[in-house]
Amino acid sequence: MGHSDNGWHDRYAPSLDDFEAMAIDALANLPEPFKSLAADVTCSVAEFAEDDVLEGFGMESPFELMGLFHGIGLTEDGAVPQTGQLPNTVFLYRRAILDYWAEHDDNTLGEIVTHVLIHELGHHFGFSDDDMEAIEAAADAEEGH
Repeated sequence: MGHSDNGWHDRYAPSLDDFEAMAIDALANLPEPFKSLAADVTCSVAEFAEDDVLEGFGMESPFELMGLFHGIGLTEDGAVPQTGQLPNTVFLYRRAILDYWAEHDDNTLGEIVTHVLIHELGHHFGFSDDDMEAIEAAADAEEGH
């Protein structure tokens, strides 16, 4: 009969390129208001956060950090910062996200990537965790989950 092919024997963990494509797709499909906030945001993927980043957060392990927003938020008076600065970038850390995914089997990888993006954008733009959870829950309800 040969081995049963359930589609896994030729699958690999998503590469950095796969992650970048997934992140760009997730950014484009975020629920509002994050979709608007993400309009000028670029996405960058890496295996892990750099050591100095982890030290800045007081984290022991690179697996603790799945994403990081790097850039300039809105200023206190709501003005947009001057041009000539680097674009706002959300970094996604592939190995940390895969590790989280392996431990949380009720989430798809795409859901986790979206969740990380929402939280990085949200914290940066001043949303509370409660705000973000409510928006995510409403978005899930719309999709009929």
